[in-house]
Amino acid sequence: MEYIVETKGLTKRFGKEKAVSELDMKIPRGEIYGFLGPNGAGKTTTIRMLLGLMKPTSGGIEIFQKDLKKERIDILTRVGSLVENPSYYPHLTAYENLEAWRKILGVPKGRIQEVLGIVRLSDAANKKVKGFSLGMKQRLGIAVSLLNNPELLVLDEPTNGLDPSGIIEIRNLIKQLATESGMTILISSHLLAEIDQLATTVGIVTKGKMIFQDSIDVLRRFAKQNIVLKVSDSEHAWRSLLAKGIKADLQDGKLSLSDSTNERIADAVRHLVHDGFSIYRVEEEKRSLEDIFLQMTKEEDRV
Repeated sequence: MEYIVETKGLTKRFGKEKAVSELDMKIPRGEIYGFLGPNGAGKTTTIRMLLGLMKPTSGGIEIFQKDLKKERIDILTRVGSLVENPSYYPHLTAYENLEAWRKILGVPKGRIQEVLGIVRLSDAANKKVKGFSLGMKQRLGIAVSLLNNPELLVLDEPTNGLDPSGIIEIRNLIKQLATESGMTILISSHLLAEIDQLATTVGIVTKGKMIFQDSIDVLRRFAKQNIVLKVSDSEHAWRSLLAKGIKADLQDGKLSLSDSTNERIADAVRHLVHDGFSIYRVEEEKRSLEDIFLQMTKEEDRV
């Protein structure tokens, strides 16, 4: 597999404190990589190191299979980014702001109209930025990050502070960029619901450590449902199921079946009734991705 971003043992210390600790990040080409973690987990510090804005204490960063330390300028010309709140000239129009950035980046003038079209700001091109809503400002920030037609786009909390309609706009824009241009996108967030609707690959970080990194489908598999049975004499009922080769857990006087296909549930109920146990209730217990995320980050905090 080809990785657009790969870090090895990436570490950043501030005094005695490790903001990022031994981080191994792998972002495959063409993926939307959701970089997820609570506030203060080390996401922005990691992103600043990836963009060459901050030097790692130790560890390595490769982007496009090139060492960032050795080929920083060449790499960064192929990267677009929106980190924290983008800065603008409020008294200038959207077009004029983009023109200022275009001159710095040295891209053709025609690119301004293209990026305004992509972020759906063509109608507001000649309006002063000071009159823009927060969502429009974020879209203008993304337009700036797209000027150099990047292969890798890095967005740090792009929906922070937006109202629901602004969040949907940015989300749709990110999906469109990934599908239409094949761009690789790294998007950080502390909101799992946000990443769940966007990402194809997820990295979860807490206290500077990567505690999960895989496809969103693998994360969703953790959310599979359990079937909980409330029965008479639960301990004997549990032993009876185990004796019949049916996997079950006993917790708080309830039986739970993790292999919860219809056949398995029917099997368990049939055996319990046959062995004389009363079944009071059969319930489906679903674990949400949110529960899994919170459990993962809490467990790591306890270590």
